[in-house]
Amino acid sequence: MFRAGPPSHTLLRLPLLQLLLLLLQAVGRGLGRASPAGGPLEDVVIERYHIPRACPREVQMGDFVRYHYNGTFEDGKKFDSSYDRSTLVAIVVGVGRLITGMDRGLMGMCVNERRRLIVPPHLGYGSIGVAGLIPPDATLYFDVVLLDVWNKADTVQVSTLLLPPHCPRMVQDSDFVRYHYNGTLLDGTAFDTSYSRGGTYDTYVGSGWLIKGMDQGLLGMCPGERRKITIPPFLAYGEKGYGTMIPSHASLVFHVLLVDLHNPKDTVQLETLELPPGCVRRAVAGDFMRYHYNGSLMDGTLFDSSYSRNHTYDTYVGRGYIIPGMDQGLQGACMGERRRITIPPHLAYGENGTGDKIPGSAVLIFHVHIIDFHNPADPVEVKTLSPPPETCNETAKPGDFVRYHYNCSLLDGTELFSSWVRGGARAGQEATLGAHKVIEGLDIGLQGMCVGERRQLVVPPHLAHGESGARGVPGSAVLLFEVELVSREEGLPTGYLFVWHEDPPANLFEDLDLNKDGEVPLEEFSTFIKAQVSEGKGRLMPGQDPEKIIADMFQNQDRNQDGKITAEELKLKLDEDQERVHEEL
Repeated sequence: MFRAGPPSHTLLRLPLLQLLLLLLQAVGRGLGRASPAGGPLEDVVIERYHIPRACPREVQMGDFVRYHYNGTFEDGKKFDSSYDRSTLVAIVVGVGRLITGMDRGLMGMCVNERRRLIVPPHLGYGSIGVAGLIPPDATLYFDVVLLDVWNKADTVQVSTLLLPPHCPRMVQDSDFVRYHYNGTLLDGTAFDTSYSRGGTYDTYVGSGWLIKGMDQGLLGMCPGERRKITIPPFLAYGEKGYGTMIPSHASLVFHVLLVDLHNPKDTVQLETLELPPGCVRRAVAGDFMRYHYNGSLMDGTLFDSSYSRNHTYDTYVGRGYIIPGMDQGLQGACMGERRRITIPPHLAYGENGTGDKIPGSAVLIFHVHIIDFHNPADPVEVKTLSPPPETCNETAKPGDFVRYHYNCSLLDGTELFSSWVRGGARAGQEATLGAHKVIEGLDIGLQGMCVGERRQLVVPPHLAHGESGARGVPGSAVLLFEVELVSREEGLPTGYLFVWHEDPPANLFEDLDLNKDGEVPLEEFSTFIKAQVSEGKGRLMPGQDPEKIIADMFQNQDRNQDGKITAEELKLKLDEDQERVHEEL
């Protein structure tokens, strides 16, 4: 509707009324007809019977006006009317192209004002009249409504109706803009609107795609701003008008809402809204990230949100799984950081948009909260929070049985698990290191600890619960542990359930056979082993049920599974490693 190219057809400019354009003036200033008071009129009588509330400008000498009128004699007989021709009068005021009475009667008039003018003969057609139309010395009565006024010195008039609180940038030449508009003539007659088409008007500014006045009126506008732009005809469609809705020499008024703008040279714009303290690592290409976001258009229209799904958006960064602008905007972020990422359409969904919520050529704004990120090559990060209270000569190693306390959370502070029972009582946790009883990352983080030491462990998901997560743990979640090693018991060599602290008895079967009947049932076996542990001569595998361990040991020796061990069945487990000191039953 606003393109500057030639219209499909042009309204023909009709010739002005001969009776109004006659340059003949009365040769003599003959007396006019009687005024309503009974005497001749000296000047034009003006009755302003409808005055609009708003009058931004009044007609002055030299202005170009467009108006409708009915012309009658004193007796009410009509002699002429612009309505009958369905064409406005379009003419310059005060330069002798109108009869003097009309020139004077239009002065000071507002758009949409209605006036009744009584023009005496000496200010009309005088003693000559117009042959066959207006008799000599005729007083003329005009009913006039002014519809447009402008001047060659006019410029585009801009009035800001609403200015948004935040203006990231303003329209400049060569920008691509998307806006809504209502277009009217100066008298309020609507000729076009983008709202009826269900989409914005999208175009470049300053590239000749728009009428000159709109090009000027959009400059300096902010996204979300509302403006009233008034354009004189010579910066709009001029003498030709446009189609059937915009007549010749028409001033145009646009109420514009700027939805968004960008420039083809734009890059991703980043704004840090919140940066957590102690950022030691920033996301790089190849990292796997979990983040929440709200996505909106530049005018604030929300098109998507991860919060509505109660789940983070999980993806690799810098590998093309997401739009290029988001790929760029997430790199360099810290865990816990909040960012505003503004993405031009050529780095988002381009001219076509996507779905029914993101239109073509739309600038996208994401408010992002980085929950966590990791790299598939990440190890467990270990940080000592407090050293052990005493000198530590031995640290936890694979095979050791340990007791520890821990708090486990996500990196955003969401608490998941804790070995601390409410009320302050300790519940504790037990594990044999290297036995795959806890997640691999926690097992690694506990190794090398001293009793009484406190550590912080950052465990990547491939060393925790992986992509699938676990009960209460989201998929691909990085876990944060605070652990304290409470106790440590040295473990047994792989495959051993019991070890001696010294050499075993020389006559082991005789010591096991408590009643000397030549066979050892489970009860005698259990009594003997428990006595060795109690006297400090040996120890069972820590962290397991002693009764079960002893039962397993007995079953291993009861080779024919008859419920008793004989001297022939009892054998020491040969130590294949000659450096080992201990042997197992």
